[in-house]
Amino acid sequence: MKPMLAALAFMAITCPVFAHGTADGAKELNPSDIVFRDDPAFPNGGQTALIHGDPDKPGLFILRIKFPPNYIVPPHTHPGFETVTVLSGAMGSGMGEKTDLTKGKMLEAGGILALPANHAHYVWTTDQETIIQVAAIGPFDLIYINPDDDPRKKAIKK
Repeated sequence: MKPMLAALAFMAITCPVFAHGTADGAKELNPSDIVFRDDPAFPNGGQTALIHGDPDKPGLFILRIKFPPNYIVPPHTHPGFETVTVLSGAMGSGMGEKTDLTKGKMLEAGGILALPANHAHYVWTTDQETIIQVAAIGPFDLIYINPDDDPRKKAIKK
């Protein structure tokens, strides 16, 4: 009888936590649970969904990014190491401070891009929507090589 009472007491204490998520941030998400929103750090059409953490604070964060077809993110860097996994579609990846779509590599779904801090690169899509997942350590930023490419600065000038 005592083991049964202990099990019931444990369930009574823990089940509400699991039903609402855990205090330590554990989540279970299906693709339909993920809501993408326009992101001012990306050229018009780029959308993000924060999965875990906060890119503005120290610590791990995971971000999903949706790019429309025929889209370019101009050359940029990040202050920390990042890994990018292509979840759907395909993404071109080029290295350097000038966009050249004839160079670089097309990464298909399952492809991975790993970049050290402050490494200039650019990405693009072709004729299909692409979703990527970024994992990195914050604080994080998107620093465009050419400041005129930064849509956040364009918004301020208006």
